[in-house]
Amino acid sequence: MLILLKICLIVLLATSGSYSEQRTNSQLPAKYVESVQRSTHTNNWAVLVDASRFWFNYRHIANVLSIYRSVKRLGIPDSQIVLMIADDMACNPRNPRPGQVYNNAKQHINVYGDDVEVDYRGYEVTVENFVRLLTGRTQNGTARSKKLLTDAGSNVLIYLTGHGGDGFLKFQDSEEITNQELADAVEQMWEKKRYNELLFMVDTCQAASLYEKFTSPNILAVASSLVGEDSLSHHVDPSIGVYMIDRYTYYALEFLERVQPNGDETMAEFLKVCPKHACISTVGVRKDLYKRDPSQVPITDFFGSIRPTEIITGRVNITLADEEDFIKGMEEKRDCYNELNLRSKMDQQFPMDAF
Repeated sequence: MLILLKICLIVLLATSGSYSEQRTNSQLPAKYVESVQRSTHTNNWAVLVDASRFWFNYRHIANVLSIYRSVKRLGIPDSQIVLMIADDMACNPRNPRPGQVYNNAKQHINVYGDDVEVDYRGYEVTVENFVRLLTGRTQNGTARSKKLLTDAGSNVLIYLTGHGGDGFLKFQDSEEITNQELADAVEQMWEKKRYNELLFMVDTCQAASLYEKFTSPNILAVASSLVGEDSLSHHVDPSIGVYMIDRYTYYALEFLERVQPNGDETMAEFLKVCPKHACISTVGVRKDLYKRDPSQVPITDFFGSIRPTEIITGRVNITLADEEDFIKGMEEKRDCYNELNLRSKMDQQFPMDAF
């Protein structure tokens, strides 16, 4: 019996390896395959934070909800996204379209939608809760959905938007987190093996000052403006009288909307999404702590999700005699899936030629 089990295990490993290789080579770009082979991460998480309040900061919630929708489209599930929104613009009395938030004046798509899962809302969005979240020091009784359950194999995207200055980001217009506090929190994450690689992305005035104190390894950082520069908004919707989205996030979103889960776009391309003539401010990039070449890193390493599972319906009898039939059956299933093109699709967040 033991010998038979060993034989079955050998056949299973050989067969699945052969099929996996065929599937990878036939469906995924070479750049993607090579990077996956070099990458050591096993799961993806996103922490998305809008730290500002008040109706005139409508664009900040549009920023964070747009990024939220993009990472969901590329495969990161809600269970691995922590969304923090300091003010609910959808329910604001000044909103002429209750329950709706848009990121462009054409009102192409409601980014608030019916499937948005907000984990920290209103006065829960504090510096203390944010630091506790990153470091894994949440208080007793905190719901599982409000925890960042990462490990040493996690690639983590941290996106921040709001109002900031030289070395700080404001929360709720009542407190602030400094770049040193951010660096300390990330250092604790590294020491506690809470991430493999980290992408730090921030859209606020003087945003580059927030990553200046980082010393932990495996961090790639991008900021919408350098120290001494303001980050600017993109356009106004006259019907509601406020700006709809910030410039850097607008152009980042324009790029992300072209990315598919198996695309070959790289992080190096993403780091160039908003040249100065478009952003007005100068986009800051820090990659001295990052060990890989961004041109060899698929953008889905941070904005997508690792999915190393193949689901097969029906019974499979794995024996030495049926090995060839098993491989043939797997290939037939793969061809069937390709023909049906069962690929998750979502509408574009706004037409690329709208503005």
